[in-house]
Amino acid sequence: MREVVFARRLQELFDRYRGKTFFRLEPDTVGVAGADLMDALLRSRPANAEERPTFKPVLGRVVTRPESSALMRAVGADVRAALKKPLDQPDLTGAWPAVPHNYLRDLVFGREQWRFRVLVDRRLELTPKITWSAVAAGAALWGRPAPEVALSALARMVLEAETFEQRRFAMYLYRRVAGPICFTVAALVTNALWLSSPLHEELPTEYLLHEALRLLPPSWNILRVRSPEFAEVDSRIGAGDDVLLLPLLSHRDPELWDAPDEFRPQRWADLDPDAHPGYLPFGHSNERCWGRHLVLPLAARVLDLVRRDGLIVDPAQTQAKVHLDGLLEVSDVRVVRA
Repeated sequence: MREVVFARRLQELFDRYRGKTFFRLEPDTVGVAGADLMDALLRSRPANAEERPTFKPVLGRVVTRPESSALMRAVGADVRAALKKPLDQPDLTGAWPAVPHNYLRDLVFGREQWRFRVLVDRRLELTPKITWSAVAAGAALWGRPAPEVALSALARMVLEAETFEQRRFAMYLYRRVAGPICFTVAALVTNALWLSSPLHEELPTEYLLHEALRLLPPSWNILRVRSPEFAEVDSRIGAGDDVLLLPLLSHRDPELWDAPDEFRPQRWADLDPDAHPGYLPFGHSNERCWGRHLVLPLAARVLDLVRRDGLIVDPAQTQAKVHLDGLLEVSDVRVVRA
């Protein structure tokens, strides 16, 4: 029997607030986990610039809607091209989620120049200073590659920048767009394999992914900063209160789910992931995460490889930790051939 060990603060959320609709986390922050209240709050106003994780301002400069749309089109083209490639023969044994992360980086963006590859490196998550150092170095050490050098659509967009400041801005956005694709898919497939290993041959992959997203949603919270609209929805929310919406809790609410702590992918035969109350792995229906339609097909491809190659979690490993990082993922999972 495998066990997920949550970081202390995450476990405290389960212990203190699961099943509750509304609660106060800090003097100036309320928590919301009730499906109806979350829906009403997210409908009350659109996300502002600071609340768009991928496209929030960079060094005080706002990322415009046309800029974000162009970036999404570019990375979408790269993902679609990757999904058309035949299943290859990668060795996906080893420590997950690092192994699938590196596989996805090469699959989607190719073996690009160092200045781009480093921006998708997992180690950049250790501190923003490392990220900015990599961005600045890549922007300073410029020069267009030879025409025959293969580049992703996203990298070609970056190469259109002319000045150092423009290049630095563009390269940081490359990190913001390319990184989450690899990070999120790697987290999702690692969570899914940990929860389900060995994968059942007849289990639809979509059920497996929906259930993994329910129990371990990579985006486990949604922050909305103080806003007058919120008090109109619920008078308990003060004018100075930020709101932290918690899919982490609504995804295990016993009022919404049968056997909420159990991994039951078959439940999705009768549930609609786009309409089930409180189910927000990719955000609210008003503002779904832009990467949703990229993440799920890539995750399915990785799980196809897992099934084909007979990969399983090392039977000797019975415990994995979920740290309090940006994404909710089980760490250091040892994957071997059956």
